[in-house]
Amino acid sequence: MAACNSSLLVACELQDSNTSSLSVVGYTTMPIHLRILLAAVMTGMVVISFLGNAIVCLIVYQKPAMRSAINLLLATLAFSDIMLSLLCMPFTAVSIITVDWQFGVYFCKISAMLYWFFVLEGVSILLIISVDRFLIIVQRQDKLNPYRAKIMITVSWLLSFCISFPSVVGSTVVDVPTRAPQCVLGYTESPADRAYAVLLVVAVFFIPFSVMLYSYLCILNTVRRNAVRIHNHADSLCLSQVSKLGLMGLQRPQQMNVDMSFKTRAFTTILILFIGFSICWLPHTVVSLLSVFSHRFYYSPSFYVISTCVLWLSYLKTVFNPIIYCWRIKKFREACMEFMPKTFKILPKVPGRTRRRIRPSTIYVCSEHQSAV
Repeated sequence: MAACNSSLLVACELQDSNTSSLSVVGYTTMPIHLRILLAAVMTGMVVISFLGNAIVCLIVYQKPAMRSAINLLLATLAFSDIMLSLLCMPFTAVSIITVDWQFGVYFCKISAMLYWFFVLEGVSILLIISVDRFLIIVQRQDKLNPYRAKIMITVSWLLSFCISFPSVVGSTVVDVPTRAPQCVLGYTESPADRAYAVLLVVAVFFIPFSVMLYSYLCILNTVRRNAVRIHNHADSLCLSQVSKLGLMGLQRPQQMNVDMSFKTRAFTTILILFIGFSICWLPHTVVSLLSVFSHRFYYSPSFYVISTCVLWLSYLKTVFNPIIYCWRIKKFREACMEFMPKTFKILPKVPGRTRRRIRPSTIYVCSEHQSAV
């Protein structure tokens, strides 16, 4: 058995050719049939993530009408997911099967940097979107235009690079597999390495999660209060206003409900993305912190299996986002149908009613004197 490289914390391997699983000093990996299944599923995730997110980018690129501020942010999120799926996931899939890193020590650190780089960018975009929804619905300020969105996207790329780049230079806590199917944060007693690990997980999860949670709680409270106000005053408001215009035949409460639904639908979509982000990244964050600070956890026999599961869950977000876009955003769904070859279009296109577009900053006020729509 070859000697261990203590500077990189590389675990020594023992392989028994008569068994279907790989036995490593201090821990055991999953059976080979399960490893092949996970690798195959991850390969499918790469394909779905690439195709789904590429369609999102193409829609925004080819259709000028879709280049609003929010769509530019969603296209940037899709692009970061494409890069994550192409530059990180294939190497993880190979390592799951071989239980060994075949691509060199230096590329191990590069892959770790790319992983955190694209993850940070995706989280930054979600953070920008949540703050934008907060300003629109709670503060009644619609300040984000396409030009400002491009500036914020550029700044987010730069900040993500600055935070992730230290993992590829100098002495870091990035550990080369075989303790995990990907270069991950490993156990260390160095205060500097621990501080950097904390910086990563705080920037990737804790700060974005806290800000987004606060924003969405405020938005939910505002939407609830607006809905109650509309319900309580719709009849008296509409009757007093419409009677002056002699338009008693119109269905006023239904129209107000339609407008309110339009206003909150985009928020609901972003809220679903936030829930998906929390589910996919909370386990990875906990495991990353434990692996850096807990010697017992990092060198436990179950660490490889746990790290494999949380990595797979973190990559699942790249598949989750484009599915949500097509499910929740009608324009994206229609554009996807246009990109789809005619041979795959089974269901006929059903014409629907055209509704006027409501600006997201529109405020619905119900009182006895005014109704701003």
